[in-house]
Amino acid sequence: MYYLYHIPSKKIGVTRNLNVRVTLMQGYKEGEYEVLEQSEDIDYISDREIELQKSYGYKVDRQSYKNLINKNNPMKVNVTEQTTTFPYPLNKLKGNLMDNKGIKWDTDRGVFGIDEETIKWISKNAVTSMFNKNRCYIYNKAYANEFIKEKPKAVEKDKELKIFKKIRSWATDRGLYVSGDPITQYVKLQEEAGELAQALLKDDQPEVIDAIGDMVVVLTNLAHQRGVTIEKCINDAYKVISKRKGKMINGTFVKETL
Repeated sequence: MYYLYHIPSKKIGVTRNLNVRVTLMQGYKEGEYEVLEQSEDIDYISDREIELQKSYGYKVDRQSYKNLINKNNPMKVNVTEQTTTFPYPLNKLKGNLMDNKGIKWDTDRGVFGIDEETIKWISKNAVTSMFNKNRCYIYNKAYANEFIKEKPKAVEKDKELKIFKKIRSWATDRGLYVSGDPITQYVKLQEEAGELAQALLKDDQPEVIDAIGDMVVVLTNLAHQRGVTIEKCINDAYKVISKRKGKMINGTFVKETL
């Protein structure tokens, strides 16, 4: 599937993997961009990209998406959601890969390519096609796990913990813990919950994100005013729910009762 995405005031582009291309490579989170259209037809989506770039007044790409992909893929590899198939039998694969160093192709898991390192891996992990012995393929997930690196989970976890410390530091600097009280924070929490309800009813994703963030800030401060940390509250709650059993009823998880 090809996605035609829009980063407001920045650009319009096409990709097969929004997470890799837009989030990891360009740094935009969900809610900071929108998907205008999606299609399995590369010709249609490429033409629409150019059309909308002109319509929105953005810089128009010199080459359309389809031409760029075809230029970078002279081997004519066939890409599906699960696999990338090469038009060669296994005994001729490595030589043809060596002859095509530098080419790239788009997949749902990111941009794949051929270089010294990937040639060794592809040659070792390719499998003969069951439909045509003169073709072979690799699994896209396995390639992505080997060569497309995402941010380490430990780093993300550390950043998440630090944000609570920043919130408490912000509140301390403004005297919230000296002059404020938990009841006031609770009232503030209800106000933010009302804003979240309105955002959900309007299906306004930026406002939903803003309201949830505000509620987390308020809860962080309320917990501190009660002599505990938000981290402990979350951890204690998770210990309980991780052992909880139940089932979904009308869109709600209902826990089992003794």
